[in-house]
Amino acid sequence: MAGDDAAVDFSRRSLAAQAMGRIDPVTRAVVMPLHVATTFLRDPDNGYSSGYSYARPDNATVREAEAVIAMLEGAQAGAMLFGSGMAAATAVFGALEPGDHVVAGTVMYWALKRWLRNEAPRRGFTVDFVETDDLAALRAAVRPGATKLVWIETPGNPLWTVTDIAAAAIIAHGAGARLAVDSTAASPFHTRPLDLGADIVMHSATKILNGHSDVVAGVLAAARADAFWERIGAIRAGSGGILGPFEAYLLMRSLRTFHLRAAAQSAGALRLAGRLREHPHVTHVLYPGLPEDPGHAVAARQMRDGFGFMLSIRVAGGEAGAIATAARVKLWKRATSLGGVESLIEHRASVEGPDSPCPPDLLRLSTGIEDTEDLLRDLDGALRGAHGGPERP
Repeated sequence: MAGDDAAVDFSRRSLAAQAMGRIDPVTRAVVMPLHVATTFLRDPDNGYSSGYSYARPDNATVREAEAVIAMLEGAQAGAMLFGSGMAAATAVFGALEPGDHVVAGTVMYWALKRWLRNEAPRRGFTVDFVETDDLAALRAAVRPGATKLVWIETPGNPLWTVTDIAAAAIIAHGAGARLAVDSTAASPFHTRPLDLGADIVMHSATKILNGHSDVVAGVLAAARADAFWERIGAIRAGSGGILGPFEAYLLMRSLRTFHLRAAAQSAGALRLAGRLREHPHVTHVLYPGLPEDPGHAVAARQMRDGFGFMLSIRVAGGEAGAIATAARVKLWKRATSLGGVESLIEHRASVEGPDSPCPPDLLRLSTGIEDTEDLLRDLDGALRGAHGGPERP
């Protein structure tokens, strides 16, 4: 932590709240300035003693936000911010060589799965999709010497299946592969995959890391700097995939309150899940925080301080019942994305299409920071109204 107390060992929560304690050296401001310059002055000897030459590969404001995320993840190699979660994820796959083999989860972010199906053949690597929460299936899918990357998402969107990260790391490393974890739904508040053996952790920083539905961003953090990590950095620099400084500035603002938001949203999701599983028009609640959830034991072992802000419900009446329920909410917002301070509801099968593992009766719920009783009352009224009963105010 910068400043007079730099030697003191503060908690990650305190470091994030003060954005690593950095003080602007010119004005002594407690908030670092926004750096928007695209080019920088050379020294008389033609060098760049400031460390900056041009904004496409690097930016001082971006570095500040990266430092906070690297600290939260315990990433020894640091973090890299990208213009979106997809840009971050595809940079990892872009660093593979032709002929490499990849194992990825059946349950994962649908846009990345679609990208893999379309782009892997063009780029010369192959992908096998398996249920990564089934360790036997994961172990059978890897090919020693050929598999170079195992990609898991846990909890997996939108079914919230839980994969054992430590076990997956052992399997991946035993085959000579790297393990990358999409930890967007868990966030570093609940899970630190690098501590469990993962090599790279990815987040759509658009989601709870930013949490205000006003920034699109992605981030990668790595356990160690190696040639693969350097290739990812070269891809970002060469493609211009770096996050813009204004977006990084907003993200830094949000990271200061990250722990407060994550705690509140996780607690709200747990209360919602517990109450909704008793609802007469809900046939099933998918949430790893429930003791009966298939992934609960693993989640309890690798997640801390709760089980995340995301859950899904399966609605009586099938697809029609689910869509009719979503149409009747008032406080919940019918919108895509997740992790914001406002609660969102979405019928995912309509978005993902016929090849989705998402059941047609499923509604995905992203819990915000509103009063949980208000959220329950609103959803209860929508469920009852969709099934012919009176809608409660």
